[in-house]
Amino acid sequence: MTAAGARLFDLHGRTALITGASRGIGRMAAETLAAAGARVILTARSHDALLHLAGGMNAEGREAVALTLDITDEEAVLAVIARLEAAGLAPDILVNNAGVIDRSPLEGSQTANWRTVVETNLVAPYVLCREVSRAMRRRKWGRIVNIASILAIQGKKNAHAYSATKHGVAGLTRALAAELGGEGITANAICPGYIRTEINVSLQRDAKFNAMVEARVPAGRWGETKDLAGPLLFLCSEASAFVNGHLLVVDGGMTVTH
Repeated sequence: MTAAGARLFDLHGRTALITGASRGIGRMAAETLAAAGARVILTARSHDALLHLAGGMNAEGREAVALTLDITDEEAVLAVIARLEAAGLAPDILVNNAGVIDRSPLEGSQTANWRTVVETNLVAPYVLCREVSRAMRRRKWGRIVNIASILAIQGKKNAHAYSATKHGVAGLTRALAAELGGEGITANAICPGYIRTEINVSLQRDAKFNAMVEARVPAGRWGETKDLAGPLLFLCSEASAFVNGHLLVVDGGMTVTH
């Protein structure tokens, strides 16, 4: 890559806030953005896992801050954003990754579980986008990347709340792009296919489901979190300056072949 090309993906001087950073896609996001030079703010409910991750990154010469946070607690979110701004760490980049799923069939589903999924997957990203974008607007630069899903463009049985919220994330992303695009801020979403993470271990252990994935994905395999690193870095960097309101599907071709 040329020096000019490398600069497009250089995040030195940027601060990135990642939710659900202790594992899976969130951990990959933290490691990817830190490797590109960003200071990373790691948030999750898993205190020990966050400290371990941040400690390892700092030992490697990268700058990482661990903050235990329940993103469904709006008051806690507001307090964290205020603390970061007071410390000169207002994020330039926001990666809304944390999410939950309820795989109950419709007849056996519970309204309380539906509300938990909605609060985590849709309300919390909205609050974070609203609060973090204030400083982005003042600086006239920002990158918002929401982790959606192929279920933002499709449906699936036994994933009613999850699919509804991911469709909501897609709509939120496009609305943010329309409202913030004139202020140097882009808002995009990544729609992963079936990626091996802790959230879908039960599906990975299901031989029938594995066979379905391998048959429907042209590459014949599940995705790995590393498959999302390039798309994420692109959307967080100058390389994507004119990409706004886009749903970037990263599913190995699953949704275009079936």
